[in-house]
Amino acid sequence: MTEPKTFTLDAPGAELHYDVRDGDGPTLLVIGSPMAAAGFTTLASHFPDRRVVTYDPRGSERSRRTDGAAESTPEEHADDLRRVIEAVGGPVDVFASSGGAVNALVLVANRPDLVRTLVAHEPPAASALPEREVALAVTKDIRDTYLAAGFGPAMAKFLGLVSHDGPLTPEYLERPAPDPAAFGLPADDDGARDDALLGQNMVTCGAYEHDFKALRAAPTRIVVAVGADSGDTFAARGGRAVADRLGLEPAVLPGDHGAFLGGEYGQTGKPDEFAAALRDVLEQ
Repeated sequence: MTEPKTFTLDAPGAELHYDVRDGDGPTLLVIGSPMAAAGFTTLASHFPDRRVVTYDPRGSERSRRTDGAAESTPEEHADDLRRVIEAVGGPVDVFASSGGAVNALVLVANRPDLVRTLVAHEPPAASALPEREVALAVTKDIRDTYLAAGFGPAMAKFLGLVSHDGPLTPEYLERPAPDPAAFGLPADDDGARDDALLGQNMVTCGAYEHDFKALRAAPTRIVVAVGADSGDTFAARGGRAVADRLGLEPAVLPGDHGAFLGGEYGQTGKPDEFAAALRDVLEQ
């Protein structure tokens, strides 16, 4: 695979950075949110036969917001994806994980002509869960904790959420706040409030009300995927809820939420097995 070439795009309120690895096959857009392009280096390396496009979502790493807005919405992210696809030439296949899967579903509902196949991997669609009100309250509490106390206390709550197995009950909100030190996180507040996960996307991502009617009618082939090792964790349950609303059986891919990672951000999943299974899904 060739070395990636980096490009920039101006968008309302942000300057977007995206990377293109040239290949002879169909274009594969690989995205997360707030995970940026750097998180998909290993996965991209498994597709040397394709042109692979990765990007940094607005507010993440190189794609800084230029308007100072405190939140980014799935609608904004979907429009950013539209801009990237139109710049590289569509339609494309898309692998989208986590918040990126939420944003890609919004894109397909609005512009299905730009996407041939979407593999939406564990979208944390809180609004689609049976206990949506509790789930939305939990994400709001994390964002409010971030605004009040900073990164460490909020990230500790976030890690508690994503590791929780099973439905969220009202009692979950009554739990004592976790100790940031238990997760190796700082308890001191550094005063920053621009974190893409905890500040910009925490509430808007999960609260988005998907247009399932438009998604069911779209010509795009939509595959909703969950991890074989994810159990009943938050994002896996979100993926199953989305699949149910679309009348689909979820595809099961190896590993868990970060299975595609090969050391990026200090995390290693099952990248070889995951990439092979993803290739099979894309080629069906």
